This record gives sequence, structure tokens and C-alpha cells, in this order.
Amino acid sequence: MDEDLVESEAGFAGLGLRPELLRALLSLGYEEPTPIQREAIPPVLAGHDLVGQAATGTGKTAAFALPILQALTAERTAGPQALALVPTRELAEQVSQAVHRYGRELNVRVLPVYGGQPIGRQLQALSRGVQVVVGTPGRVLDHISRGTLDLSDVRTVVLDEADEMLDMGFAEDIEAILAETPAERQTVLFSATMPPRIDAIARRHLREPVRIQMAREDVAPGEMPLVRQSAYVVGRPYKAAALGRILDVEAPTAAIVFCRTREEVDSVTEALNGRGYRAEALHGGMSQDQRDRVMGRLRGGSTELLVATDVAARGLDVEQLTHVINFNVPSAPEAYVHRIGRVGRAGREGVAITLAEPREQRMLKAIERLIGRRIPIERLPTVTDLRARRLELTRATLQNALEDDDLERFRVVIDSLTDDHDIETVALAAVKLLHEAAGGDVDEAEIPSPAPARRDKETRQRPTDSGVTRLFVGIGRRAGLRPQDLVGAIAGESGLPARDVGAIQITDRFSLVEVPDSAADRVIKALSRATIRGRRPTVRRERPNR
Repeated sequence: MDEDLVESEAGFAGLGLRPELLRALLSLGYEEPTPIQREAIPPVLAGHDLVGQAATGTGKTAAFALPILQALTAERTAGPQALALVPTRELAEQVSQAVHRYGRELNVRVLPVYGGQPIGRQLQALSRGVQVVVGTPGRVLDHISRGTLDLSDVRTVVLDEADEMLDMGFAEDIEAILAETPAERQTVLFSATMPPRIDAIARRHLREPVRIQMAREDVAPGEMPLVRQSAYVVGRPYKAAALGRILDVEAPTAAIVFCRTREEVDSVTEALNGRGYRAEALHGGMSQDQRDRVMGRLRGGSTELLVATDVAARGLDVEQLTHVINFNVPSAPEAYVHRIGRVGRAGREGVAITLAEPREQRMLKAIERLIGRRIPIERLPTVTDLRARRLELTRATLQNALEDDDLERFRVVIDSLTDDHDIETVALAAVKLLHEAAGGDVDEAEIPSPAPARRDKETRQRPTDSGVTRLFVGIGRRAGLRPQDLVGAIAGESGLPARDVGAIQITDRFSLVEVPDSAADRVIKALSRATIRGRRPTVRRERPNR
């Protein structure tokens, strides 16, 4: 191997992987192992059993796939040399594809087996011989009972997403499958959470396992986290309406909304579709074909919101996913970490939003203790906020139209109208028509505020009264603006104490901030001269709706 290749592979090469795997990793653009890979690969390569706690997006698939490939032999065996059990069809496909990519220079024969696919294709592949099987417990057990899958030569068994397999009722299937494998096999177990029943499986089926628990990844001071986390406190009767408002303001490219039950999934999906969103339900009561169609529409862009239970969404990996929304506070803090791991990957910023009932705020504190940081409580968007958002969308639509080359043919309309009206009045009428065609102003009641929530550095919920002025600041989320940026600029430039800055609402292109009436002119003057996130924004009093 040449010197450049050795140097570029130093991170993975230091783990003792064979050259064929190193070249595959290099071609895929992998430069350094993730923490879970660095911790897990050496003991698994050494033949130890392993229990690893790691959330989605940490690279755990490679942590077990690479050692499996390392240990494969060319000898012909009656059955596979490795078996990976996963909870869902989607995860079976993803793991199988990963094993194939990593082992392409080894000509690895890997087969995913799961329900919902014609079994004849799987039978043919098994009869030809495969080295690695990745499957769901139900279909793997089906093949065992048919006599089409012989596990007597299995050297490594992986239980991936073990907690979810138990939640889905696969405990007995897993026990039956493990009973068909050699007693001297190596067993590797990965789970996002570690409830007592996972420990029970480890005690029964693993031999003195190495245990790895991946801590949260710290963010360097001043560095923006990849997942923007926030919460809204709202009463149960108003949660569906609150969710709709949050989505109106956030405008996600693609989002997953997590619910607790199938009934809740169906009711939330119906409410969102009634609001004009393209939402799809995903839960355990659906057939595999229905699940496949839903996922196809989400990945194809014809669906923008997926409303799902935890179990149904396990294993889903949507490239364009931008938002994860918890319709309820997850009862297990580890589940929260696992959910938000679906966004904020590969350097892209993601958003995690939680709707909490007043009684659930103590559960938020448990999550904060686990992740080691506060989750800001935001002010729920008001009708005024939604009207501002819709006007902003109208402005953006017009901005795009102004960049179109095909405008000249409409000049005759302008010329005829300006005989009796000035050009500004004509423009206002055109904007009004466009705005109304897109849905017009919001016409709905305000959502009552629950009992006062806790406050922190990013939560400034001051009562809106006659002593408060709301300012428009022409910079928003697209410029990377955070609440603390705005508070710091106001305090630093105008001298207004940070504690006197009120509610802050940040949208894509602009922000709204409340300051005391007596300080409004001073803040406007100071911010107009200031540079925030590299820009000098427009600052003025918010214009009242007419």
C-alpha cells in the first residue's frame, strides 16, 4: 500500500482492519472512526462479546459490520457465518447495504430477510449460499422452521436496536433463534436505551461482555449545536392546534412527529391534513406494503410530515429530514436522545421540538440532566406571529417572481391600470390578491397560556402590556441568529440590561423582540448601527396588522 494511502487511513488502520476494508472506507470518504467505532471495533475483533449503548447516527452499524467482515472466511459453510437481527425491514435493508459497501472487495454475500417481500427470492439466495444474513426476528424464525436457514456455522450474532425488538414483542423469537446458534458464538448487542430487560438478555446470552456507553458529544464553547432543541408548554386540548402553528413558523422540509399511540397518530395526522399539510401516518397497525408506500412518498417529496409511533419509525433513515417533533415528552430520557439523533447529521443543522403539558415539565428536567444542557421553553406563536409569517411567505414568493425573465408580457396590464391609479396602489392590490390566493390572514382563536413555565437564558416571556414595544429586526434563522445573539446585541449596543429584554420570536428571515417602551427608541438607534451575525439589519417598530 502506498504512503499516501497509509496516511489517509491512519484512523481506521490503527484499529487493525484488513486492507480491503480500509480501501473500501477510503473510497466511501470515511476518514476517522466515530467514538462508538473506536471503542467497539477492537474488542469485537478480539473475539469478546459486547454490550453497547448508542443512539441512531453514531456509526454503530460499522462498529459491528467491519469486525464481521474481518472475520469472514472463504470456506464454504452450510449456512451464514454471521447473523444480525434488527427490528424493522428498513433497518434490515440499511444494514445489509452497509455490509455490502464495506465488503465489496471481499465479494461478500449478504442477504436481508424480512416479511413483506416474496419469500421465494430469499429461498433462492439462501440455497446458493450467503455469508451474512441480516433479518427481522419473525422472518428469520420462519426460515429456521422451514429448514431453509441453518445457523450451525454462525460465529457472530448481532442484536441491533435490542430495546426496540423487545418493545415489538420479539423476545421469544430472539430466544428461539439464539437457541439455534452454537453455544461458543460471539454475541454483540447494541441498544439506544438500557432497561433492565436488556441486562437480563445480556446475562443469559453473553459471556463476560465488554460494556460501552457513549456519552453525549460536547459542543465547543461558541459553536452552534447541530440540533436546535426547544420546547413549548401547552395544555392537552390545544396541542394539535399548537403543533400546526409551530409547523407554520418552522416550515420544515421533512419532519417526523412522534406520538405515543396509534389512535394519537391517526388523530394528529387528520388534524395536520385539515390544516393543509401533506401528512402520513405510520404505526404498527399498518401492513408492510402500506409502510413502504408511505416511506416512498416521504422520500419522493410528495409527503412532508410523517406522524409515527416510536416502534413504527425505528430504523427509518430519511436523508432530507430536518425536524423531529415530540407531540408528548418521551417518558424515557434515553428515547429523547435516540429520536433527536435522526437530525443534525453530516454537518447539517437539525431541529428538535417538544410539546409539553404543564405536568410534563418535570420530565423535561430529567431529559436535561441526561443531555447536560437546558432545553429552552419558547413562546407559542400567536395569531400575529402567523400573520407575519404568511406575509413573509408572500414577500418571498414575490421576490422569486421578480427574478423571473418572463415579466414583460404583463406590462400592458400595468400600463392600463396606472391610467387611473398610482403604481403603488396597483402593486398593493396585486400583493393582496397573491396573499389571499395563498390562504390569506390567519383567522383562528388564540391558544390560552398554561400556568407560567420556568424561565432560563433563552426564555423571555414577559407579559405583553402597554409598557412593552415590539421591534422588527431584519435578520433571522437563515443567518444563524439565536436568541442569545439578539439579547447580547441589545444589551451590548444600547446598554439595556439583558433581563429587561422580553419575548423573542425568530423566523427564517426576521425576528420580533419585546423591549420596554421607554427604551424602544434607544434600542432601535443602537441596533441600526450594530452588526449582528455579520449583517447590519433593518430595525423598526413592528407595524400593526390592518
